[in-house]
Formats: sequence, structure tokens, C-alpha cells
Amino acid sequence: MVQEVGLRAWAAMHETERLSVLIGDIYDTALDPARWVPVLGKTREFIGGWAIALSWKDAVAKRGGCYFTEGDQDPFYRQVYFDKYIKLDPFTMTQFVVDVEEPKSFLDVLPHAELVQTRIYKEWAQPQGVVDALMCLIDRSVTSVGFMVVFRNERDGFVDDATRRRARLVIPHIRRATLIGKVVDLRKAEAASFADTLDGIDAGMFLVDPTGRLVHANAAGHAMLTETDVLRATGGHLAL
Repeated sequence: MVQEVGLRAWAAMHETERLSVLIGDIYDTALDPARWVPVLGKTREFIGGWAIALSWKDAVAKRGGCYFTEGDQDPFYRQVYFDKYIKLDPFTMTQFVVDVEEPKSFLDVLPHAELVQTRIYKEWAQPQGVVDALMCLIDRSVTSVGFMVVFRNERDGFVDDATRRRARLVIPHIRRATLIGKVVDLRKAEAASFADTLDGIDAGMFLVDPTGRLVHANAAGHAMLTETDVLRATGGHLAL
């Protein structure tokens, strides 16, 4: 695990050092999802922006939600986007045709003169001071997408080549970390379901490896180990 570095100290590092630390922190999230918020803070600072979100959308259900967010965005605007403005977002259908991991901005979808006339810009982006955003797909199925968005305000300016370059350095690692995290969560769920199934069996059951090391015992098996002298677990090994 990469040593924990505070955001302020991390921001003062050279870009190469910051990228190295950030990549290590990104992969830590695969096993500890609670780390996503501080990691997104470093990602936002590295790429350049005002707020950042990891989200998903479903085109069929016309709904979506945020997994993790970081920055100064008002929670009201975050929620109202998925409740109301997701259907008006010009990004919504574009996300099903752009390449995964390729950063895109508002202005890649609509010219600025057209963008500022849209309802989502007037009612949602402009009141927050958002002038542009950088979006990267991290996963895509037939009807849904997972993506990262970095919002830019007046101070940050429009998404430029430098912003895209920095995004390309980190987005492949964010994609892999999220996919690894999904596999880990699936395996945890499968293991929990398997353990629940074994615990529902009245007979004592024990899983052991070829050396006799006790890997798992169901509830009835644990009862046999504690309440009878027939079996015992010594040094982690099952014995008569």
C-alpha cells in the first residue's frame, strides 16, 4: 500500500510523484471502497476541476446515481440531476457511442453557443458556475454506463489539451480498480451465500484442505467442536 499522503502535501509534489502516489491509492480502493472519496479529491486536483463524481446511468430506466463524489457541489444539484435533468443531458446518449477511457468535454458534444441555450445549462450548470466538464467512461453495457465526471467552473476554465492528457494518465487505473472492486464484492457475496447455505444444514459439515487444515465449519460443525469430544481443532487442523 502506498503511504497515505495528505491532499495539501500531495499537491505540492512534482507531477510524476503525484501520479505515482495517486495510482497506488486508486488500487487501494478495490479492497476498501471507503477510500474513494479522498482518492477522488486527489484525482480532481491532479486533472484540474471544481468537483468530481463516479456515477452510473441506465438509459432504459432513465435513472442513475452517484457512487462517490468529492468537491464543493451542492448535494441538491447532485440529486436533482438524476431526478430531473439526466433526461436533458446531451451526454446521456453520447456515452453509448464514445470510446471507453476517452475523455470528452461538453464542447465535444455541443458548440458553446448551443450549449448555453440548453435548459440543463441554464437551470443546472450555470447556477453552479459550471462552464465545462470532462467525462470519461469507465464501464459500459448494452443499456448502462459507468463514468467519471470532473466539473470545471469559471476559475478552471474550459477543458483543454493539458486537462485531457492528465485524465488519460489516471482513467485506465480508475477503470481497473472499479472492475476489480466489483469482482471482489461478487466473491464476497458468493462466499456469504455459500456460508449461509451450509449453516442451514443440521448436520455438522467441515471443509478442510489436503493437509487437514480447517477452512470452514458450519454452525452445527462449530457446535460439535465446542460441545463434544469427538472432534477438535488443534493448531487450525481438524482432528479426531
